[in-house]
Amino acid sequence: MAECILRDGTVISDYGRPYIVSELNSSHNGSMETARQMIDASVDIGCDCVKFQSWSVSSLYSKTYYDANPISKRFVKKFSMAPEQLKELAEYCRLKKIAFSSTPYSEEEVDFLVEECDVPYIKISSMELNNPKFLRYIGKKHVPIILSTGMSTMDEVAEAVDVLHGVGADQMVILHCVSIYPTILTNVNLNNIIGLREKFGMHPIGYSDHTEGDAAAVAAVVLGAGVIEKHLTLDKSKVGMDNGMATEPAKFTELVSKCRHMQIAMGGKERILIQQEFDQRRNMRRSIVSARDIAAGEIIEETDLCAKRPGTGFAPNQIDQVTGKKAVKDIEADTIILPEHIN
Repeated sequence: MAECILRDGTVISDYGRPYIVSELNSSHNGSMETARQMIDASVDIGCDCVKFQSWSVSSLYSKTYYDANPISKRFVKKFSMAPEQLKELAEYCRLKKIAFSSTPYSEEEVDFLVEECDVPYIKISSMELNNPKFLRYIGKKHVPIILSTGMSTMDEVAEAVDVLHGVGADQMVILHCVSIYPTILTNVNLNNIIGLREKFGMHPIGYSDHTEGDAAAVAAVVLGAGVIEKHLTLDKSKVGMDNGMATEPAKFTELVSKCRHMQIAMGGKERILIQQEFDQRRNMRRSIVSARDIAAGEIIEETDLCAKRPGTGFAPNQIDQVTGKKAVKDIEADTIILPEHIN
């Protein structure tokens, strides 16, 4: 079974306990108070990690874009977190005993997350799949990677994975992702989790969920997703870039509970009979029963027998141990045949 070991020792594997990431992105609206509240909510929900975005005005868009869309520069500046703020939030996460990570958009942001925030992994955004220079820079850090695959063909995913392998990045989780916000269920294509596993079996496969509700995430766990990433908001009614498809704490708590329970319920491929089922055999299986009165000395034939509950006598598949035998005593009709009845 493919595994990825994070820097904090957490083991992620296919069909293992899903590592659930609360994606905060910009739903904090640039407010440290709101960000801390979202971290608290993620702890209460039962998430394993909170993930931010490390973008800034200079690392996200070009001057060309800002010149054509001047209002965007104000939005990016308002919703981004400065490095010192992210470090403070990383320390707050340590205090709250929940993992902290972020998605970097520049080499400087990668260095900061690894060296100053001591993140357990680096999240690589879907938009970077065709950015080999940046992929190599991240891969050379030899920090575990969670790689999102939205907007990418399978060939593009393979090229990105090859680039990362080429610089020694071997601790990796690959996330199935559809980069539409929100994603409707007809476009989710969850069976791609299986396709990615068949293609990249050396790495666990997870799912970055941009749908509304919990059905897709729970189904992904059924398919063995080792990571579930879901956007969190404290209030969907507020205006924000992510709020339209983000999940409020109460619903997120239900999602986590369903994912955890479903992973346990899936079990393994081996057929396992627990002791309670063995015990149930006595009550629920059938025993060989006399179909008529059988007199002592008669040779018992198959037509003299039937099978009824409970399973305390000869089992139906043991009928050869009864037929052809002599009744050593009178056996009343509808009686469970026992060893002392025959010879």
